[in-house]
Amino acid sequence: MRYISLASKMESYSLKEALFKGLAPDGSLFMPESIPALDEAFIRNIQNYSLAEIAFTVLKPYVDADIEGKVLRQIVEEAFYFDIPLKKIDENLFVLELFHGPTQAFKDVGARFLSRLLGYFNRNEKRKLMVLTATSGDTGGAVAHGFHKVPGIEVVVLYPKGKVSPYQEYQITSPGDNVHAIAVDGSFDDCQRLVKDAFRDNELRSLVYMTSANSINIGRLLPQMVYYFYAYAQLKNGGFDKAPVLTVPSGNFGNITAAMLAHKMGLPISRFVAATNANDVVPRFMNSGVYEPHQTIVTLANAMDVGDPSNFPRMYDLYNNSLDKLKGELVSVSVNDNQIKEAIKTAYKRFNYLMDPHTAAAYTAARDLYSEGDIALFVSTAHPFKFGEIIDDIIPGGLKEAGYTIDFPKLDGRTRKPMKPEYANLKEEIKNLA
Repeated sequence: MRYISLASKMESYSLKEALFKGLAPDGSLFMPESIPALDEAFIRNIQNYSLAEIAFTVLKPYVDADIEGKVLRQIVEEAFYFDIPLKKIDENLFVLELFHGPTQAFKDVGARFLSRLLGYFNRNEKRKLMVLTATSGDTGGAVAHGFHKVPGIEVVVLYPKGKVSPYQEYQITSPGDNVHAIAVDGSFDDCQRLVKDAFRDNELRSLVYMTSANSINIGRLLPQMVYYFYAYAQLKNGGFDKAPVLTVPSGNFGNITAAMLAHKMGLPISRFVAATNANDVVPRFMNSGVYEPHQTIVTLANAMDVGDPSNFPRMYDLYNNSLDKLKGELVSVSVNDNQIKEAIKTAYKRFNYLMDPHTAAAYTAARDLYSEGDIALFVSTAHPFKFGEIIDDIIPGGLKEAGYTIDFPKLDGRTRKPMKPEYANLKEEIKNLA
């Protein structure tokens, strides 16, 4: 498989080039040159395959020109080592839990898969690869754990000191070894600015082999397709053979784009529902045909607080940039904070099922658009523990009463280096680690 720029669609690139560049030379996103169709027999009998077998079959067409089969098998076994369970919570209503990885967030699969790909492609390089990432919380934890002890790779994670939760800080700082956590005395914007400055520094890039593990990297997107094939396998194992209505909580629209890509490969999906919060760029676009990014609005579902979804061009491209074609398969709705709170409360009371704010947004949209006879499937992207303060304000007795606890060691003695938000400081750190 070769990869092309969404903008030019002229020159093609190898998987290795697409991964290490992150963005195409023209600044646009990479997409596969073509979408392979899976064998109908595989889809028909998918319930007979394990998660790793499904992952191998789905991902093989995208890497087969660059990675031999036995290597890919090892990569998928390491990336998909934890379960992705589908749970029935009501008649014909299911939730797909993506938070059973090491950092309790859906980003674990993408981070682990990307780390293994980069490690493989960098195996014969004489110099180390530096992965530089800014985080407001969850991405840093997933990257830190996903890249931990990957040979030939050093990881630098910048996070805003005092502005992530204690649990998130533990996830970022605990791996150690090749993972270097820097607590920036500033905001997340400062962290992101420092990372951008590093990639713009030609002198530094001539000295240090650098890339990033951000969400626009095609290596983060491709493995997310596997979620949905595996969900369908579990539906079939449960005696449900009908194409589901799939509802995905959407911020950058990477997860739902991966699901659409899976659908183009042959996965039965009746229609898609993209649940956003108050950041409703896509719902408004679906109604007006005008794409208008806006300043980010802060909500309870903070991972969905995106005013200009970076993966929307990929999603739109899958439908030939036609609004009519997109409307044929996608509904997008906005869910406000009050609806999120009510959904958390209602689902716990009615089904004894506790969900985080992002999952609650998806549940609300799935429930409201649920028709008799539908198989409705919505996606849960994070463990409710990660949003304990919000949960405790909504559910009587909070997480403790619901039986949700995760113990982790105190942070004393963990690898944390404080740093003032000045680029010269970061540059020196990177040069010392290279």
